[in-house]
Amino acid sequence: MAKINIKIEGIPYEVEEGMTILEAAKSCGYEIPSLCTFNHGECNLGSCRVCLVEATGARGLVASCVYPVSEGMEVRISSPAAVEARRESVELLLSNHNQNCQQCEKNEYCELLHVAKLTGARDDAFAGMHSKTYVDRLAPALVRDTSKCILCGRCVARCQNAHGLGILGFENRGFNTIVSPAENRGFSDSPCIQCGQCVNVCPTGALMEHSEIDLVDEAMRSNKHVIVQVAPAVRAALGEEFGYPVGTPVTGKMIAALRRLGFEKVYDVNFGADLTIMEEGHELLSRIQNGGILPMITSCSPGWINYAEYNYGDLLPHLSSCKSPHEMQGAIIKSWWAEQKGIDPEDIFVVSVMPCVAKKFERQREQLQVNGLPDVDAVITTRELAKMIKRSGIMFTRLPEEDWDPDIMGDYSGAGVIFGVTGGVMEAALRTVYFKLTGQEKDDIIFEEVRGHDAGIREASLDINGTTVNVAIASGMKSAKVLLDEIREGKSKYQFIEIMGCPGGCINGGGQPYVRPCFLPNEDDDIIDTYKEKRAKALYSEDERQTIRQSHNNPQIIELYDKFLGAPNSHKAHKLLHTTYAAREGFND
Repeated sequence: MAKINIKIEGIPYEVEEGMTILEAAKSCGYEIPSLCTFNHGECNLGSCRVCLVEATGARGLVASCVYPVSEGMEVRISSPAAVEARRESVELLLSNHNQNCQQCEKNEYCELLHVAKLTGARDDAFAGMHSKTYVDRLAPALVRDTSKCILCGRCVARCQNAHGLGILGFENRGFNTIVSPAENRGFSDSPCIQCGQCVNVCPTGALMEHSEIDLVDEAMRSNKHVIVQVAPAVRAALGEEFGYPVGTPVTGKMIAALRRLGFEKVYDVNFGADLTIMEEGHELLSRIQNGGILPMITSCSPGWINYAEYNYGDLLPHLSSCKSPHEMQGAIIKSWWAEQKGIDPEDIFVVSVMPCVAKKFERQREQLQVNGLPDVDAVITTRELAKMIKRSGIMFTRLPEEDWDPDIMGDYSGAGVIFGVTGGVMEAALRTVYFKLTGQEKDDIIFEEVRGHDAGIREASLDINGTTVNVAIASGMKSAKVLLDEIREGKSKYQFIEIMGCPGGCINGGGQPYVRPCFLPNEDDDIIDTYKEKRAKALYSEDERQTIRQSHNNPQIIELYDKFLGAPNSHKAHKLLHTTYAAREGFND
């Protein structure tokens, strides 16, 4: 890209043409106070006016996040006028903001509070009426509180950019403007897929996950056996809450923390992931060999399942009938595990630690019960686990490295670990499908063709012992829609498709730590561009360290089938590990 010459505070710099003043200033070593520290196109309205600067050629002060640089431009960030204007912009936002910071779930991670400190904003500079407040707590996964909304539009843009959806938008005009689903409906009364991507980009506490910490606390006070299971993506991000650089795996310390929080057993959902591959892989082979409905589409992501039920009810037969890994494992805990331990399943309380807020919705599905008992009783996010650890006084960085409980569900394969990355479910399944079709393990266990952390579509054509398997991977519903429309039009060439709800997969789930340079313990300037890659690398590196890297070689999985389930896709396996889906009325018309 062409270079142009500008001056910032009188110092000459050469920057890329097309940059905004905010971007150019950062490239030159200036951090203009703003609410665009997590931009990526999610906040391009310039509506908050927090990043105002003086620039030659402009009439008055300009919002640096949207104003482009030009040849010979001179920018002043620290002029008295710019400093005062930024302060007043923040003060105006505070004047209509619910300032119960101590009780706010976003405490410590509020960008509004951060820029208030930077600009020296006074909380009582402007006094007057507050706009009417709406609080929506009805959805299982999400909470919306308009008293904390600053109308930045990030959530609106993220929903559109990631999923091609317009669940959130601006309602009303002027002082009465709010951000909400259409007609100010609740999330539970709209086709929201509950993914939580809007929560990830919200700068305040206006959008949050529906906390289930209180359910865990109540279970701990009861006489129940409280068992915890943790998704693979959690270990790749939890450390960010305790000062570790992005992408640092903290598996051992996380396990130690969970034990100290009082959980009776600490298990890895990778066991459930291995179990999912056994069921899903055999289901795929059965469909290929017996003329079943193809392409088969993965069913691990609850956000994707919600999207399918809302928008593609006619394609639901293409979905694998497999439950997601933590639901499968929950069902096994309340059956096989309970039987081995001599415990009544009604006395077991299963807690899943997930990178995903849609799992909160998923666990409440009626289809995910066995004998009237839910497979999973509570779901907490990576962020919620960090809160529990912090409030307990546990010094995370000083914890020893401990291992999972080894009994019954302690073994897992590298294939299970990579479920947390887009393409990981596909690769794990292919490792087992390859063995089933050839009778031998693939020399190079890695299927590089399906790897990659970015949202979008990837495809590959694999010849496995004379059987051609065409596969595709998509994350984010905007990309998935392309593949789904091909199926609907009868043009799909694939046998197997992996779809993840969140762009990049679970590593970028709606319940993961917030990625804000001002809050992250990382020295890299490019963290916004590389955080998904760094988290993915943590999971791939753990896969490489495993002795067992294929799900079908997990000895405890083998024992589970030999002694309890019988065989993959058996009658008992279907009762415990498979589910059904249904089109949502009113959204598939």
